[in-house]
Amino acid sequence: MKRKLIFTAALLCVMLFVPLALFGQEFEMNGTVLVKYNGNAANVTIPEGITAIGEGAFERNTRLTSVTIPSSVISIGDGVFFLCSNLTSIIVDTQNTEYSSLDGILFNKNRSVLFCYPAGKQGINYTIPSSVISIGFGAFFGCINLTNITISSSVTSIGHGAFIGCRRLTNIIIPSSVTSIGNVVFTECTNLRTITISRRTRIGINAFPDTAQIAYSD
Repeated sequence: MKRKLIFTAALLCVMLFVPLALFGQEFEMNGTVLVKYNGNAANVTIPEGITAIGEGAFERNTRLTSVTIPSSVISIGDGVFFLCSNLTSIIVDTQNTEYSSLDGILFNKNRSVLFCYPAGKQGINYTIPSSVISIGFGAFFGCINLTNITISSSVTSIGHGAFIGCRRLTNIIIPSSVTSIGNVVFTECTNLRTITISRRTRIGINAFPDTAQIAYSD
């Protein structure tokens, strides 16, 4: 019985660590935290057993077009996919307890927080789902294909830099449900001309570009 338990424990260790060894040259690790992806694959599958993806781990990687996140990941840092201009899809294992994906977009499990809309995703219009309460830090960073984003009335907060570099946006309506927006939310939105917002909304530092006209909804 003791020998069987030892064998089982050894097998579990092999199952956990072999995938990390196989991908060791591409995945720079600190324990079970993915610090940096150094590969050049277009379709990246993060190995099962990785528990966290560090801040900026895929930043500026313009070769990958899709990333698959396993059930073992329970923490994803800020700016993980910043400046990944060809990224079109983020896929999360349905057994993951912390995160989920819908149409290739990264959310928390119950889709109350939108974390990342892939910068290379095709389509010019996007309506944020009614389940979303918060738009995360840099959620739409560099989404140059989008010309129209509809923010649902379920949203109450917009994080710092949420729409940085959305250069084709021409106008945005921020519903009165939004009580606060962060700093530099619309930086480098060079074609943004009109922003409609409630006077009661708390506005962060340099949230709007100087070229945009503010229209108050109340």
